[in-house]
Amino acid sequence: MTTLIVRQPRLATGILAISVIGWMFLAWIAVDMSQPFAQLTMPGSSNWSTASVLAIWTMWALMMAAMMLPSALPMILTFVKLGMHSGERARGLSFVAAYLFVWVTFSAGATAAQWALQAMGWVNPMIVSTSTLLTALLLFVAGVYQFSRLKQVCLSRCRTPMGFLLGEWRAGLYGAFVMGVRHGLFCVGCCWALMALLFVGGVMNLAWIAALSIAVAIEKLAPRGERLASALGLGLIAAGLVKLLALVS
Repeated sequence: MTTLIVRQPRLATGILAISVIGWMFLAWIAVDMSQPFAQLTMPGSSNWSTASVLAIWTMWALMMAAMMLPSALPMILTFVKLGMHSGERARGLSFVAAYLFVWVTFSAGATAAQWALQAMGWVNPMIVSTSTLLTALLLFVAGVYQFSRLKQVCLSRCRTPMGFLLGEWRAGLYGAFVMGVRHGLFCVGCCWALMALLFVGGVMNLAWIAALSIAVAIEKLAPRGERLASALGLGLIAAGLVKLLALVS
């Protein structure tokens, strides 16, 4: 990965800059919750205004970009490197745009989920779970999902850039867009359950967001990331069971 970054410094810098902007945005609303935009992302009830819907969707989209782009960097750089050999530099932008499009769409779903959970009184305005049952279920489901066949398939596609690119290669700008969408869907399939844990710790908890980002990055990039995925799964299942036991005791 280091070699790829050295050979394509502008692209790598641009992608990481988008991620940094996302982190800066999250820090901005977390540090100063009294400013108007932050208030729009924390409506006091489920009676959201249009401005709040757009603000919350924007918050989720930037958060997904901040969390997911760094771990997608090896795939993007490998794709662009292959495209440069064929003289199709614009394909890289199409691939990245499609990847972000998938996560922006996911963010719309997360926004809808946030509204539903707030309407049921299961999360507070800072999107922190107020329900022990919800917390237990999210932890347990995320843990079990770590061992699912779908998780393993999606994780394998995310961990092997060349394998994905050679198996999914399509020509032209539209082909690059389709490849970006497919890679984005594999990433969603790999990480959606971990992203759901944002409803446990809240999106104003930068340490919680960072911890989930690091877990995703290690799963996808570390030499033995699959082992971390399994260890994390066991830990999440145990935490979910502890919460359930506390609920029934």
